[in-house]
Amino acid sequence: MSDLTPPSEILLRHTREFSERSVIFAGDLQDLLPAQFNAKQIRVHTQEYHQWRLLSPVLKNNIQFGVLPSADLVYKTDTVIFYWPKNKTQAQFQLEHLCSLLPSQTNIFIVGENRSGIGSAKDLLAENIILHKIDTARHCRLYYGYLKQKSVFNMESQWRQYQVQDVQIKTLPGVFSANQLDEGSQLLLSSFDIPLSGKVLDLACGAGVLGIILARQSPHIKLTLSDVNAAALESSRANLAWNHIKARVVPSDLYSNLPERFNLILSNLPFHKGLQTDLKMIAKCIEETPRHLYKNGKFRLVANAFLPYPQLLNRTFGHYEVLTQSARFKIYQATL
Repeated sequence: MSDLTPPSEILLRHTREFSERSVIFAGDLQDLLPAQFNAKQIRVHTQEYHQWRLLSPVLKNNIQFGVLPSADLVYKTDTVIFYWPKNKTQAQFQLEHLCSLLPSQTNIFIVGENRSGIGSAKDLLAENIILHKIDTARHCRLYYGYLKQKSVFNMESQWRQYQVQDVQIKTLPGVFSANQLDEGSQLLLSSFDIPLSGKVLDLACGAGVLGIILARQSPHIKLTLSDVNAAALESSRANLAWNHIKARVVPSDLYSNLPERFNLILSNLPFHKGLQTDLKMIAKCIEETPRHLYKNGKFRLVANAFLPYPQLLNRTFGHYEVLTQSARFKIYQATL
C-alpha cells in the first residue's frame, strides 16, 4: 500500500475486521484505499469530484459523487467507515444523513487526524451513535461503535443564509465561507472595475458568491461556476436560482472538465488538501491556466501573502501585477 494518508494507515491495522463486511466509505477520504481494501462489498460516497475521477474506473457503479449518498448506495451496508473532516458541522451533516438511512446496530468506524477535531466525535454524535476509541497512531484516532437509533434528517434545516451587497447567499455545511464572505474574497471583489464582458470562469467557486456578484453587476457576461466539491456546486446552483442569475455550473478538478477558453478566470484557490498544505495543486492550476485563456485574457486571484505566487506566476506567464493588498492577502493578475 502506498500514498495512503495516516487515517488510512491506522485502518489497515484492523483489516481482519472488514473481510466479511459490506462497507461504505464516506466523509473526507483523501486517498485510494477503497480500491485496495479487502471487504465482502465496498461502496464509496464522496463529495469530491477528483476522488470520484480516481476511483470510478475501479469501483464502477459502487462509487457515487454528490452532496449525500442515495438510499440505493447505502442499501444492505452493515459497516460505515467515515473519515472525519476538519469541519465538525460537515461531519454532523453527513453522518446525520447516513444515520437516517441505516438500520440500528449498523457498525460504524470513524477515523481522522487529531488536529481535525475528531476528539469531539464521541460527544457530538452521542444522541445516535455509541463510540469507543480503539486505536491511536500517526497522530490519528480510530473509533468503533454502532448506530443505536436512526436519526431524522431534514435537508432544509441544513442551509445557512447571509447577504453580500444585494445578493442573498445560501450555503451547505463544509462549503468555504459558509457563514459570511471571507476577507480574501472581499478584497478580490473590490479589485474589479465594472462592467465586465465576455466569458468569465469562477474557478473553485465555493458557493458561487464572487461570480454571482460580478454577474449581477455585469449582466451580459457568460458565467461559468466550477468547483470540485459537490456541496459547493449545490450551493452555487441554489444561489443562482435564488438571485435569478443564469450561469453554467460544472464539476471539475481544476480544468479537467473545462476544455474551453475564457476572457477572465478568477479564483480564491484553496491551498489545502484535507489538512495538508498543497502547493502542487496551486502550481498545477497556474501552469494550466494559459491554455484556458483567450489572447489578452486575464487570470486574477487572491492569495495569502506568504504563499509563493510571484514565482509561480512568473514561471508560467513571465509577469504579473499586484492590484491591491491587505495585511494578509494580495490580489494578483496575469495577462496572457
